Amino acid sequence: MRSLIRVYGWRNRASEGALMPAQPVSLIPPSPSVWKRAAHSLLRAKWPILALFILGTVTFMALFAPQIAPKDPNRQNLVERLIEPLKTNEKGEIVYLLGTDGLGRDLWSRIIYGAQVSLAVGIMAVMVGGLMGTTLGVIAGYRGGLVDDIIMRLADIQLAFPFILLAIMILVVLGPGVWNLIPVLGIGQWVTYARIARGQTISQREKEYVEAARCIGARDRRIMLQAILPNVLAPLIVIASFNVASAILAEASLSFLGLGVPPTVPTWGGILNESRDQILAGKWWPAFFPGLAIMLTVLSLNILGDWLRDFLDPRLRGR
Repeated sequence: MRSLIRVYGWRNRASEGALMPAQPVSLIPPSPSVWKRAAHSLLRAKWPILALFILGTVTFMALFAPQIAPKDPNRQNLVERLIEPLKTNEKGEIVYLLGTDGLGRDLWSRIIYGAQVSLAVGIMAVMVGGLMGTTLGVIAGYRGGLVDDIIMRLADIQLAFPFILLAIMILVVLGPGVWNLIPVLGIGQWVTYARIARGQTISQREKEYVEAARCIGARDRRIMLQAILPNVLAPLIVIASFNVASAILAEASLSFLGLGVPPTVPTWGGILNESRDQILAGKWWPAFFPGLAIMLTVLSLNILGDWLRDFLDPRLRGR
């Protein structure tokens, strides 16, 4: 009992003759052994390293897009429309690395700037959905009863609607835009986090360390935040890594339908939407390169999520 009390942030003040709360402890204390194991696991696995390299490259492009992009992504030049990739000028210099689109805009510059919106929307949507779903899931699992029924029935109601139709209805009312798209994608993901957090919380709330915290008078909020939440984070982190990829695909789909971000903001899905006429005319590159960027980013996120799931699973730790 004393070891449990000491681990979860409580100590015994002998001079006062009562158990008193100690200084708050970190939810995830830094552990060099964890980082060493992660580095060793990554070095042994080939595909996660490649995925990490691709994601690092995409992130670098997004952060330093103004310095990397050779041209203005929105500058139009109808004289140079639909130039093929790697086509050289009279001096033998490559003018447009990936060619131009139907309005003569540099496709390489637009893909670089499109990485900003795609990554930002994916990460922020996961943050919104993860925070909302984890909070409601832990509360539902710990409280139980009527609170649990209300939260889970709301989740069931949302699951009854196809997400893409729900997003289209909301965006038609709110209008397209980055700041309207992020909460819509976040609300569409909260159910997954809530159901997983609820199940994990139910399995943890009757364990000895939670009973020990109750016996010494810990409040429910402190038990949920400092005792239960750190023990349910591992599967939620794995789900978040997969949901970033899902959010990027959803943003591309909504931008393809014209309900994502405004046309003046380059996004991978928006570039695909603008290339529909060129595909029918036999011009493959305006659709191929943004589609390749989406595929590589989503595939890399899924590979890293798969590795993270295996790494955080204690049953596979000895293999």
